[in-house]
Amino acid sequence: MKKILYNLIGAAVYLAILPAPASAEILAMVNYETRPDQAFRREGIAVIDVDPKSGNYGKIVADIPLPSDLVNHHISYNHDASKAYITALSTGRLLVMDMKRFPFRVKTSKVPGCAVGEDIVFSGDHKTWYLTCMGSNNVIVGDAVTDKPVKTLAATSKAFIKYPHGIAVHSGIDRILVTTSVRASDLGDAGETVTEIEASSGRVLAVHKVTADPAKGKSPVEVLFIPNSDPPRAYITNMFGGTLSLATWNPGKKTFSVKQVLDLSSHKGGVPLEIYFNEKGDRLYLITGNPGAFHIIDIKNPEKPRVLKTIRAAAGAHRVAFDKGGKYAFVQNNLLGLKGMRDGSITVIDMKKEKRIGSIDTFKNRGLLPNLIVLLPNWNLDAGH
Repeated sequence: MKKILYNLIGAAVYLAILPAPASAEILAMVNYETRPDQAFRREGIAVIDVDPKSGNYGKIVADIPLPSDLVNHHISYNHDASKAYITALSTGRLLVMDMKRFPFRVKTSKVPGCAVGEDIVFSGDHKTWYLTCMGSNNVIVGDAVTDKPVKTLAATSKAFIKYPHGIAVHSGIDRILVTTSVRASDLGDAGETVTEIEASSGRVLAVHKVTADPAKGKSPVEVLFIPNSDPPRAYITNMFGGTLSLATWNPGKKTFSVKQVLDLSSHKGGVPLEIYFNEKGDRLYLITGNPGAFHIIDIKNPEKPRVLKTIRAAAGAHRVAFDKGGKYAFVQNNLLGLKGMRDGSITVIDMKKEKRIGSIDTFKNRGLLPNLIVLLPNWNLDAGH
């Protein structure tokens, strides 16, 4: 029955995944759920036209229902965008969508021992994925072909990967960096470290504080390597610290050094979350959730990032989708349905003019909360992810 249902769902979105026609159109996938105050619970993935020049701007062209108890969270493509992975804040499930077969096929991959699945990233050879499990204090390693778990990282050293959230893999130096964030149940017990793991063995090699500040509770959330950086460097967002840190690889010592490089308080940058890069690699785009904002940062000198401009989004600004043409950025405004951080809109930014030009209120007006936005493969720019 489930297989038949998914085939029918796939048929409904067949037209949405065809190559882009000559007319204006940019199609995005937005995974959503009902607001906490709704009498019933609903989850799904909507395909929506986000092109401001399209006649269907803001309209949902297809809707894929998801299990109502999934608590869907992030959507991430593998390297060639042949698959989309939907993480879940519930226990033991990872959804995998086949983007190459029409109609779409969606399957559930069981990930025992994973509670509150957060971020998923992929090895440089495309054969392996790594899933952070914030609620069970571990990282699940999976086969990216079969999508079955193969091992658990640092299973005997859980203290070193407490509340893992953000994760970045650099195959060139055989390293994984994992952030220590917060307890999933109440966002308490905030961490202040990033763990360095040897990718080939899964051994924990070092635990680095993200700042020299003795005050605790920075809650590092996301970590992302700067594309083509030599030596390898990765930025880390500190959610409760309101800061940005930089991890720099030392080839001689074969380890990282980590330090704070930017305080966002003077830029009204509370709750820094996601980070992205432009194609040239000299700009960092950083999202802050409270108040919601999109920050454009000069990183020509990675050690001294400079905020060039801050563009207003909306409360709970979280994830961003960028188009391949470099015209637009689409900011999804909702963070975990938290009070005061669940506006529910999608902010549209003109990247040429570096200016907010619109708001898509489709989900907001329906009592739904978008959890993430990503463009379909024909349009999507990975922005360093």
